Amino acid sequence: MLRPIPPFAPDSSASGAKAEEKALGKLPVWNLADLYAAPEAPEVKADLTWAAEAAADFNKRYKGRIGKLAAAPGGGAEIAGALRSFEEIEDRLGRLMSYAGLLYAQDNVNPANAKFYGDMQGRITTISTDLLFLALELNRIEDDVLAKALEDPALAHYAPWLRDLRAMRPYQLSDELETLLHEKSLTGHAAWNRLFDETMARLSFEVDGETLTVEGALHLLSDKDAGKRETAAHALAKTFKANTPLFTLITNTLAKDKEIEDRLRGFEDIAQSRHIANRVEPEVVEALVDAVRRAYPDLSHRYYAMKAKWLGLDRLEYWDRNAPLPHSDDAVISWNEARDTVLDAYRGFTPAMAEIAGRFFDKGWIDAPMRAGKATGAFAHPTVPSAHPYVLVNYQGKTRDVMTLAHELGHGVHQVLAAKQGPLMADTPLTLAETASVFGEMLTFRRLLAGAETKERRKAMLASKVEDMLNTVVRQTAFYTFERRVHTARREGELTAEDIGRIWLDVQGESLGPAIHLGEGYETYWCYISHFIHAPFYVYAYAFGDCLVNSLYAVYEHAQEGFAERYFEMLSAGGTLRHKELLAPFGLDASDPAFWDKGLSMIRGFIDELEAME
Repeated sequence: MLRPIPPFAPDSSASGAKAEEKALGKLPVWNLADLYAAPEAPEVKADLTWAAEAAADFNKRYKGRIGKLAAAPGGGAEIAGALRSFEEIEDRLGRLMSYAGLLYAQDNVNPANAKFYGDMQGRITTISTDLLFLALELNRIEDDVLAKALEDPALAHYAPWLRDLRAMRPYQLSDELETLLHEKSLTGHAAWNRLFDETMARLSFEVDGETLTVEGALHLLSDKDAGKRETAAHALAKTFKANTPLFTLITNTLAKDKEIEDRLRGFEDIAQSRHIANRVEPEVVEALVDAVRRAYPDLSHRYYAMKAKWLGLDRLEYWDRNAPLPHSDDAVISWNEARDTVLDAYRGFTPAMAEIAGRFFDKGWIDAPMRAGKATGAFAHPTVPSAHPYVLVNYQGKTRDVMTLAHELGHGVHQVLAAKQGPLMADTPLTLAETASVFGEMLTFRRLLAGAETKERRKAMLASKVEDMLNTVVRQTAFYTFERRVHTARREGELTAEDIGRIWLDVQGESLGPAIHLGEGYETYWCYISHFIHAPFYVYAYAFGDCLVNSLYAVYEHAQEGFAERYFEMLSAGGTLRHKELLAPFGLDASDPAFWDKGLSMIRGFIDELEAME
């Protein structure tokens, strides 16, 4: 029940030459003092001591009594009191773990940061073991008994959290097994996650005599120079190939670890635990995936065939997929300009959104420079409701970096608004967590597009947006398909690097189409996708969020007064409402299969416009 710890990274990549660094201006580094002044600060030790004592006392007061309290007169109020105490402990533990996780994301090859992060994981896992009984005992309460207890207004406040907790009721194990799984997570999947992060952070890639991080090498795949793109692609493949034995072992181990727990719990589908965590019905996800895969020929296949023509090629090499168009603007966008662009776009929607996003710049809540050891990609971490979120980006001054900033600040605004729901109900399921981020991106893109002064500039901007949307919808759906196939195959036995590479090429070929040649080396590119390691089956949430926002934005464009207010109410709900309840005020329903086709139609429309420019 503790919050996930970063890094959580979308597929944003950022790096650049030293010549660009001056043009970026001074990039901010976040100030974590709002959490703790330093790892050795007395407040860290004091909070650990308080949390350990509070958890032990909580265990002594309530363990073995929750079911009896629920059935007793006035029991609803007593359980509500227990949940308030539980929330307070969770908030303190979340603050400690967030601080350790953010320090680690800032520089995960620093031995002191790695040790502090590992020590915190160990201490907090031990402390939270005293709290584990609460969820188990709450799930043993019969429905009619709990319904009676929920008549008390104090407990009714927690009804959404109890509803989501009890979704796992059929899959709950014995207290002894649950405790064992909880305590062994530190030496199980958490240890393999950390091995992946630290290995990836230490990898180096030799490109034209320069040693780059994975971020720097990936960034060159969007360089204007085709030779640089190809050289970077080969450098990536060379280093990935040298390390595939380790990444193959990590993948096999984590897939087997998940299969064991899934089998023990009785999950029927490989992704069932993710669907439950996302509070989304499997058939809704299936409808989304089916709609996207049906649309591959009309979306990605069609677009990349056009792009090959624009670049004067019969077909694209895999390193050309994100190449800029010949006449695209390659000017470096300074940090101040990026900030003003995003805040102006947000302000155009509603001043309240710009005011919240502005706090991230004004109060030191953003870490922007790229450096060795820093987490790749980008994320917004909510920390805890008693504090505030933090945003990490790797900013290098490209238009895509501005879009990434808009994306993560959308998350940040969402997290600020949802914080009022408290530690247990502020978190939003992944499928809905992407709503505000993708909406923020769309606001920023529409503002930039409106300012395009020439046909060439509009074409370049549309093409860039289409590629971002294809990366979000098509690529992430293909990732989900890849994961399903890997986890299914792993149940038959251990996979070799060649086995995984074949699955990767098959799935990527289906999604990208015949206009892209997936040449030698590309079979290794599965190994750097951190979501496969940190959060199996997370990836479909991006496609879900993008299609949802496309439909939501269409409503916004035709809405009368009051859309912004309804939008803020949706974000402020945090995890208290399901997708049906959240989308109903906008006349949308994600369980309707036609909903996804409506969302995909925006991408299709942009491609139609690009085709008309030929």
